[in-house]
Amino acid sequence: MLNPIWLNTFVTLINTGHFTKTAEKLFMTQPGVSQQVSKLEQACGFTLIKRDKKSFDLTEQGRLVYDYATTLKKNEQTLLEALAFDNPHAGNCTIACSGSMALLLYPALLDLQMSHPSLIIKLTAAPNHQILNDIQKSNIELGIVTDVPNMREFDINKLANEELCLVLPKNIAPTGTLAETLINQGLVDHPDAKHYLSMYFEQCQEPSLKKLVPTDIPVVSYINQLSQILSPVAKGLGFTVLPKNALENFAQKELLTVIKPPTPVIETLYTVKKKNRTLPERYKALINVIHKLTGD
Repeated sequence: MLNPIWLNTFVTLINTGHFTKTAEKLFMTQPGVSQQVSKLEQACGFTLIKRDKKSFDLTEQGRLVYDYATTLKKNEQTLLEALAFDNPHAGNCTIACSGSMALLLYPALLDLQMSHPSLIIKLTAAPNHQILNDIQKSNIELGIVTDVPNMREFDINKLANEELCLVLPKNIAPTGTLAETLINQGLVDHPDAKHYLSMYFEQCQEPSLKKLVPTDIPVVSYINQLSQILSPVAKGLGFTVLPKNALENFAQKELLTVIKPPTPVIETLYTVKKKNRTLPERYKALINVIHKLTGD
């Protein structure tokens, strides 16, 4: 790589047309200017200027080097200008969250993108462990999770609380205790079901559920599309546990029964990003939408 200091001296010399003026402009001595030009010629392997007493002319090789150096300087300036401008309404925004949160966020994020067409929002529905893994690998910039990750690897902020709902078919006939009813009914499984069930059993204070674990319950169906999880329950098949906002977005709520526990089951949501990562300006609008929708 050609020495950028020599190139700058050479370009200044050509622009001023004089060794003394170049030396003054660059706060150098005239012999210093001559020495740097000579070093540049040695590095290129060609004579760049033909000296004639106090004047000089560019050789063809010198003209090529001059054009290269000036283009290099313009490109550098363009780069610096681009680095200095962080467009708040343009560029990619990558975010991952649970399926239920994606249902809540996506319409509003589409509206944001419609307002700013140069903003490209990429939303992924995924479980907690995948979200954290993708953030660590820089596949996504921002995640919404329910488990507090390792604070040495991530920056986290509390976002909001959401209620978990135990959902059964409408007018279901109880078969003994609630735990027995759930076992007889069977679980409509989904990617977050085991996590939600464990939290529900632990927090709800329903006596029959205290000793129940998710593996005690047979699975009658599995679906990884959140919008379809409540469909089998509405048809009388199985039960499931989902965040309240997923239930509110279901069109046939009249076909469902939500069990009211002695103590509401609340899950805390957190925004998470890579440790010490400063997000671009365009994420501010996206984060504002998230806070508005979650009621924080």
